[in-house]
Amino acid sequence: MPPHLAPILLLAVLPVQQEGGAPEPAPAGAKLLTLADFAPDAEHISFRDQVASWSWAWDGKHLVLGRGEDARWLDPSTLVEVPPQEEPERATREPEGDSKFDAGELEQGRVELDERSPDGAYVAYVTGNDLRLHDIAGETTRSVTTNGSEERFNGKLDWVYQEELYGRGNFKGFWWSPSSKHVAFLSLDEEPVLPFTLVDHVEKGHFRVRPEVTNYPKVGDPNPIPTIGIVPVDGGEVVWMDLGRYVDKEILVTRISWDPTGERCFVTIQDRIQKWADLLEVNPKSGDARVLIEERSDTWTDRPSAPRWLRDGTFLWMSTRTGYAHLYRYHADGELIGPLTQGPWEVRRIREIDEDAGTLLFSASEGGAIDTHWYRTNLDGTGFRRLTQDRGSHTITFNDEGSYFLDRVSSLEKPTEIRLCRGEDGALLRVLGSATIPAAETYRMSRWELHEVAARDGLLLDVAILKPTPFDPSANYPVWIETYSGPDAPTVRNRWDSSAWSQFLAQQGVIQMRCNVRTASGKGHKIISACYGRFGEQELADMEDVVDWLCANPWADGARVGITGYSYGGFMAATCLLRSKKFRLGIAGGGVYDWRLYDTIYTERYMGTPTTNPRGYEQTSCLNHAAGLEGFLHLHAGLMDDNVHAQNLHHMADALMRAGKTNWSMMTYANTRHGIRDPLLAWHARRTEWDLIQKHLTPPGPLGKGAGDAAAADFDAAVGARGDD
Repeated sequence: MPPHLAPILLLAVLPVQQEGGAPEPAPAGAKLLTLADFAPDAEHISFRDQVASWSWAWDGKHLVLGRGEDARWLDPSTLVEVPPQEEPERATREPEGDSKFDAGELEQGRVELDERSPDGAYVAYVTGNDLRLHDIAGETTRSVTTNGSEERFNGKLDWVYQEELYGRGNFKGFWWSPSSKHVAFLSLDEEPVLPFTLVDHVEKGHFRVRPEVTNYPKVGDPNPIPTIGIVPVDGGEVVWMDLGRYVDKEILVTRISWDPTGERCFVTIQDRIQKWADLLEVNPKSGDARVLIEERSDTWTDRPSAPRWLRDGTFLWMSTRTGYAHLYRYHADGELIGPLTQGPWEVRRIREIDEDAGTLLFSASEGGAIDTHWYRTNLDGTGFRRLTQDRGSHTITFNDEGSYFLDRVSSLEKPTEIRLCRGEDGALLRVLGSATIPAAETYRMSRWELHEVAARDGLLLDVAILKPTPFDPSANYPVWIETYSGPDAPTVRNRWDSSAWSQFLAQQGVIQMRCNVRTASGKGHKIISACYGRFGEQELADMEDVVDWLCANPWADGARVGITGYSYGGFMAATCLLRSKKFRLGIAGGGVYDWRLYDTIYTERYMGTPTTNPRGYEQTSCLNHAAGLEGFLHLHAGLMDDNVHAQNLHHMADALMRAGKTNWSMMTYANTRHGIRDPLLAWHARRTEWDLIQKHLTPPGPLGKGAGDAAAADFDAAVGARGDD
């Protein structure tokens, strides 16, 4: 046996790790992180796990260990090394000509969002808010629309449509048919949308302010008015979709797609506050439309995914009609065939449809709301089975014939493991590799613990805690909570966490806790919709319950609890400080402090409008609870935040001043939008966070009126006793 094969053959006979086996302990380092380790010019420290690279070879049959010249090919059935095979050269498709746009448009930088047709013969693009089509071979360009302006967007999305419907940063508002014969596009009338002005006070190289004006509809304001056009690529006028059935309704166009033939266009229409959604089939030659599916809800209807078409003309459709997101199969005319999945859990994502085998591969929450598991079911709804084993977040890749898959799994409690599993049923065949954590060889490291905590009504909430290292159960530690808590946006996810900042706080004697309040739990629409019409109220009750659970332990000090968050998390942090006496410190970044200050599409989905839900808006406004502040609240925001405007911070500051409060502070960051990207400013925010934790959570003492001020007065003595890096 050649010596270089020995390690692989030894690996082949390793025993299979049994479910529930204890993780291998990490090497215990002794060094402590310092605040200076997080400075922009410091060497980056991460507790990221590292594991050998395993993948499938280009032939789809063999395993590959390693990369590049060191890569070794193995037979997956025996793990015996085999000679690697050279990949054959792939035929590359030559472009059918250059995409030559009008020279003047190129020089002025006016070409936007250009995209080739599926057959490569045309390019669609936007210039001056008009949609154009360019024939590459003929080197000719024609204007699909000619009325583009600051008040009319053709083929391009405005701010609120890209932010809240089609994905942040995605402004493309046109869609090629698979046949390349048509382009469908959105045309948005911006005339009724009110502008909002941001002011850059610190524009580099200038000493005057620079205004930036964006159309931004705040709740209750007019939205852009949408129409849908379809243009034949080979010539002819734009065909406009018939929207007559919605003539008296305010609508949103939340999805546009095509069937595989390109002969039928599909449009999803929702009402302004998104209680319902209609899937319509549109004839691209006439614009005639008919409704195939109607979704209705007592709360809100999530933006539906596009239909997933099968070869026989049927399609799959995702719906939360039962209170949980599940897949349904439909005939092409909208007649329901039946559900493919069902139960008190949610389908997350379709990975693959194997029509030859008649199966569907997808991820779902059936094995745990904070986990990622993979499942297979038959396309007739039978044969449901889970493929991935053990708790955690699984990423899987199959060989070409589907007989094996590689499973890369990690959890908060255990770093990554690479597994070889049987494709048919997911049976674990071999553990190929387990990760190490190099930073733990040098630095002290604590590990997250997962818990399920009963809220006051008995609902189980997912909670993670990170204890100080070393941990002394006879000691009494402060508690620091990171949260987001927005609808269906979990803070706790069961995957390895590499944050050096979390380890720094643990080394400094701070307990950290994360909680998925029910509205952010991932447990299904039925559970999440508890936030409907009353942002912050159920979230606060759940957060108080988990604080009480944690602080029932003698080693967690209920008088020294702090919370921080950004965006919705900023709103949540402020809500906890203003409406509860359980929190001594809050750091709120980029928060919405009155939901009348945020945009229409997001807010009205969950809160309705101020006209239909006046009490909800009044009750959940942080501004109306300013007098309740007893702990210390720090607010910060980016002055150029075009998402959550710094206007929120100034309204909150004004409310606190008028309430006579002095136990708060604020910071604005120039040249900063939604999130602090500049390394120097992020470093300032990080140091501020640590200063505030030391001021308000490190000194012991009862929580009560003026507690934050008393702690601040003792700051110098406290820092001197600890030593501040």
